Amino acid sequence: MQGTVRSFDEATRSGTVFLDDGTVLEFDAPAFDAGPLRLLRTGQRVNLALTGGRISYVTLSTFPLP
Repeated sequence: MQGTVRSFDEATRSGTVFLDDGTVLEFDAPAFDAGPLRLLRTGQRVNLALTGGRISYVTLSTFPLP
């Protein structure tokens, strides 16, 4: 699944994304830490993995999901 970064807090390593249908989802530090990223910027396209309806993995759209 893909989305666009809406917000990202470097201190907590958590944030929100807009899905392509406009839905806003939150992600937490474990989802961010699962990927290879060091930071995100508003407007970046990202690939997302969902587990149990929650984001479990966040990476740039140019990187594959695990």
